Amino acid sequence: MDLIYLDFAKAFDKVPYIRLFKKLESHGIHGMVLNWVKNWLSGRRQRVSINKEYSNWVNVTSGVPQGSVLGPVLFLIYINDLESGLISKIGKFADDTKMSKSVHCLQDAEILRGDLKKLDELAQNWQMQFNKDKCVVMHVGRLNDQFEYKLGDQPLKKSNKERDLGIIVDSSMKFHEQCNVAIKGANSMLGLIRRNIKNKNKNIIVRLYKGLVRPKLEYCIQAWRPFLKGDIKNLEKIQRRATRMIEGCSRLKYSERLAATGLTSLEDRRTRGDLIEVFKMIKGISKLDYRAFFRLDANSRTRGHTYKLVKERSRLDIRKNYFSQRIVSEWNKLPTSVVAAESVNSFKNRYDSFISLRSK
Repeated sequence: MDLIYLDFAKAFDKVPYIRLFKKLESHGIHGMVLNWVKNWLSGRRQRVSINKEYSNWVNVTSGVPQGSVLGPVLFLIYINDLESGLISKIGKFADDTKMSKSVHCLQDAEILRGDLKKLDELAQNWQMQFNKDKCVVMHVGRLNDQFEYKLGDQPLKKSNKERDLGIIVDSSMKFHEQCNVAIKGANSMLGLIRRNIKNKNKNIIVRLYKGLVRPKLEYCIQAWRPFLKGDIKNLEKIQRRATRMIEGCSRLKYSERLAATGLTSLEDRRTRGDLIEVFKMIKGISKLDYRAFFRLDANSRTRGHTYKLVKERSRLDIRKNYFSQRIVSEWNKLPTSVVAAESVNSFKNRYDSFISLRSK
């Protein structure tokens, strides 16, 4: 897989008004709503201030206001058809854009190069140029041929890791550095709690841990769930430290501290989170189509619940520990009473009850 990270140059500041209004009209936005948007964007001025010295006011002729709700929406509408006519996959979130394609031979690389050329031409035609110095390519896979790519006339730099919506993605897909970043942030917050909170009562520490520390360890965890034993152990150490801070718990075993605080291990929570995502996909609650990840077992009616999944063969650790592979066995083990839940909350409650009974 070749993954190309693209960066628009001053994205929100360069949206041309006339073309934006044409895009809004093509999306069926007319009349008073369109006039309201036009009035909101027109008549805006700006100036520069340096050491209490001010430049003259100038009219703003392009760009959508940042820090507003409507600004990013208008920007997304403007670049919504960016992938039109492209073969490679495009992922967009605000001004963060990435293109990806499986590349097994030179022909696949040529397709990706052609899509890059089309994308660059489309961006120039709509006056949205890329910052080519910040656009990079990441080659994923042990047997990757690492073909070269260009955006316009400029070759793309190669990168082994990139920050993608707050997650550090590396070419090995082991997410070791992301684990270290999460651990560092959680440790800093835990140290802040230790130094400034005098009362180490169980209710206080558990609430602070759940609200300020654990989210740093679980942000987007289904995307980067660690599978290396060292990373799993280091993440769990944070919760071990947090429960040891509680009055009267410092000499208890970790399992006893979890029982006393009502917490579960982080690894168990990651499994629970994976299962919740599968449930949402299978039941159509999530916007993600489960068929992009899983295949239902046609013979599942004979044994177990009717939503059993087929576990594909996998040779490499990266594939074995990918979301669509690692969770299949756990999902298939669930009883019908849990899988048949009608809502996410009902599924959570039934799953927790099932795990509680199984652990006794």
